[in-house]
Amino acid sequence: MRSKAAYGPIAISLHWLVALLIFAAFALGLYMTGIPGLTPTKLKLFSWHKWMGVTIFALALVRVLWRGAKGAPAPAAGTPAWQVKAAAGAHHLLYLLILVVPLTGYFYSSAAGVPVVFLGLWHMPALIEPNDALKAALKPAHEWLNYLMAAIVVVHAAAAVKHQFVNRDGTLARMLPFLK
Repeated sequence: MRSKAAYGPIAISLHWLVALLIFAAFALGLYMTGIPGLTPTKLKLFSWHKWMGVTIFALALVRVLWRGAKGAPAPAAGTPAWQVKAAAGAHHLLYLLILVVPLTGYFYSSAAGVPVVFLGLWHMPALIEPNDALKAALKPAHEWLNYLMAAIVVVHAAAAVKHQFVNRDGTLARMLPFLK
């Protein structure tokens, strides 16, 4: 399904909501891991970070299903085939990371024996038993997958800006309608 010229309001809303939550969770993750010791503030920030991760995962599932059902606009006319393929690959990798990064954090918490209590109200199921070896592997995996996602987001944003303001093909305006 690639017949429309722009994304619809639901796709746009999901895109920017997930993006803002990812930026916030990333910044919070960097900040909280730099706090020395185990303080009440650090524990509170870890809880908020986990809440954001659960929310990102849920919204990402909705986003993937919506994209699967509604499709995406066709690439701008005249876009070289290699750029179309690169963009498709980057989008697929971003969708994968938007799902996998929260899962690695969730599994890390479970492997560490630390429950995830969404919004302080709902105990999320521990999908794996506490496991020190898995905990040791999941922590760096969660961190590096976040850095990989951040790098791809930077390239994604730079490409969108380049297409909008250098190529003037309206690519960014499809996700930011006020630019039309």
